[in-house]
Formats: sequence, structure tokens, C-alpha cells
Amino acid sequence: MFGKLLSIMELKYKFWFENSRGYVFGKGAYELLKKIDELGSIRKASMDMHISYRHAWGLIKEIEENLEIKVVSSERGGREGGKTKLTEEGKKLLEEYEKYDKVFKYVSKHPFIKPSLTVDAILVEEKKILLIRRKREPFKGMYALPGGFVEHGERTEDAIVREMKEETSLDVKVKRLVGVYSDPSRDPRDHTVTVVYEVERIGGEIKGGDDASEARFFPLDNLPPLAFDHEKIVKDYLVFH
Repeated sequence: MFGKLLSIMELKYKFWFENSRGYVFGKGAYELLKKIDELGSIRKASMDMHISYRHAWGLIKEIEENLEIKVVSSERGGREGGKTKLTEEGKKLLEEYEKYDKVFKYVSKHPFIKPSLTVDAILVEEKKILLIRRKREPFKGMYALPGGFVEHGERTEDAIVREMKEETSLDVKVKRLVGVYSDPSRDPRDHTVTVVYEVERIGGEIKGGDDASEARFFPLDNLPPLAFDHEKIVKDYLVFH
């Protein structure tokens, strides 16, 4: 009976951004900036949205004062009057709203908790393996394999190349798949499934970055305690290598 009821109902949601001052940016502000970006005019945008120019300008000033940034810039003159365009900060604000709106829309259509997908890399040179020291929790300060979350629309092979560049400054290529690890308890934050690749350096100099405060090689027979299930991953690699 309840399943039939769910089939005729639709989930509705509303979200907005806040900071210490309170409301900063929501759907109405997003639609206004979007219209200004399309039409090149605050007046035209307000007319198209059936709101007063005064209300539109007040909303823009509220955003700029609360965020302490400029979201629009105006140019005066010309036969058809001045033009208004979004600043780089204004465009980034639209992008951030659209990113979260996409997440909410996805969740509303797929109301089930699913594992997150990550990648990890094994880079071995002269019987030493490259590890990074974690800059953030969980396992802050511990060593781990380089890696991270796969972004939407990204292949896992491309994700590990990107993560290696961000965390170690190295350019790499994928040599082979090492394995897939999916124990629900492997990450204290949530259920994650990681795809582990062996990679080969093709350029760059080692330097910790992004989530890594340090990147360095360790002898395979003298490793420090590792975060997550990375000790098991390395042992599996050594058994089957």
C-alpha cells in the first residue's frame, strides 16, 4: 500500500547557502544571476523575472555584502545603454549552486545510500614504495597510499593519474590493476570501495600537495603504520607481484 502511495508522490526540496551572517545565496538569487548572465542587464533580468529593479539590485548588494565579493560588474554608455556581466566570483557562485543542485536532484531520484568510489596507487621504485602523510582526518598524520575520490564523469584510470599529480606532483601512467577493496569498515567516514592500480612514474619531482603534507619513498620491508586497509593492500601486492 505504501509503495503505491510513494509512486504518486514527488519529493520536493529547497536549499541555500549561509555563513555567520545568515542567508547568503539561494534559488531566487541563483535565478537572478543566471538571467543577468544571459541578458547582460539587471533591468532586463528583473523584468523577465517579474520583480522590481530595486528588489533585484537589493538582492545583489545583499549577496556582495554578506560574501564580501563583487558578483556583477557594470559598463555604462552605448546606444542601448550600459551592460552588466558576472564577475569571476559571480560565475563561481553559480557553478557551486549548480553542483549542489545536481546532487539534490540525484538524491531525490535515487533515495538509497550507496558506497563512494575511490582510487589508490602503488608506485614502487628500487624496492621502495611511495607513501603520503595525511594532512586531514581520518588518520591525520599517518602514512597512506596516494589516492582519493573519483569525480562524477571520471574514469578510475584518469582519477588515479589526477590524484597522483595533486598529492605527489608526479606524472604517472597506469601499469595494471592490483585489486578492488570493498570492506564496509575500511573507511571510518563511510562505506567506500577503492580501485587500486600499480602506476609508473613518467615525469615530475616528488612533492606533497593537496591532502598530503609529505610524499616520500619507504623500503618495502620497513613500512610505517598505514591508514585505512593499506597495509593489507601492500601485502596483497607483494604476494601477487
